[in-house]
Amino acid sequence: MKITDVRLRAVKNENELKLKAYADVTFDECFVIHGLKIIDGQKGMFVAMPSRKMPDGEYKDIAHPITPELRKEITDSVIARYNEMDLEEEAVEAVEE
Repeated sequence: MKITDVRLRAVKNENELKLKAYADVTFDECFVIHGLKIIDGQKGMFVAMPSRKMPDGEYKDIAHPITPELRKEITDSVIARYNEMDLEEEAVEAVEE
């Protein structure tokens, strides 16, 4: 399974300091997972899988990779795209000044 597209929606809410963006990841141009979160945690940036709050208050992943290799590939692709987005925004701000 190959990641063929990563789309991001930046979070501009100042109350959400840790949540940086939402991501949608497409595999093999035919399957997409919506709602991954890019979070700035204590140990750096990480990608959280889409989840649902259960009646007992616990959160359960709706979709998630089975292997550590696929999890790493998803994380690396999403964080790389987020870093590109940050650079693009900085370039736009520099031009506007």
